[in-house]
Amino acid sequence: MRLKRVERGSGPKNRLLLLMIRLVTRRRVADVIRTLLYRTRIFGQPYRRWVQAVIRGPSPWSVWERELFAAFTSKLNRCHF
Repeated sequence: MRLKRVERGSGPKNRLLLLMIRLVTRRRVADVIRTLLYRTRIFGQPYRRWVQAVIRGPSPWSVWERELFAAFTSKLNRCHF
């Protein structure tokens, strides 16, 4: 079950953004994107900061290696992004 507000987008700016993404990609916008746009202060911003820390933070692996790991894992999980 999805909240209508998450599905449609909360506010005109997010609705427009979801519409543009759907028109450009010709696909339904991924749930993670919808969730990031819904209540960004609670989930979206902290999640983005965490992802940036994981991908860009200190590590023995380079950024491109970590991006490749993420892409490979997404492919195995049949994730579109």
